[in-house]
Amino acid sequence: QVQLVESGGGLVQAGESLRLSCTASGNIFSINVMGWYRQAPGKQRDLVALITSSGSTTYVDSVKGRFTISRDKASNTVYLQMNSLKPEDTAVYYCNAETIDAYWGQGTQVTVSS
Repeated sequence: QVQLVESGGGLVQAGESLRLSCTASGNIFSINVMGWYRQAPGKQRDLVALITSSGSTTYVDSVKGRFTISRDKASNTVYLQMNSLKPEDTAVYYCNAETIDAYWGQGTQVTVSS
């Protein structure tokens, strides 16, 4: 079992920045990949960024150059630095951890006003 706790969402204006955090606990040594997904109202949950246990990263095209995923192994925390935010980035952001199962955080709201 893995538990994920997210923080860092909020309301910002277009062009501003936010940093999301996700701290994992439990069977953290079984985690292969961690990532951030987002779900806008009425839409499906989509991938934003991934980071593997070896540190390789993947981003969806719409956030490349604006978002950065990183991790701090010492604190078992994954971050999503979001710069140059746009109104279309508005969504609930979910942290994900993949072992042989998938685990999800509770979600944190990010709202970007124009």
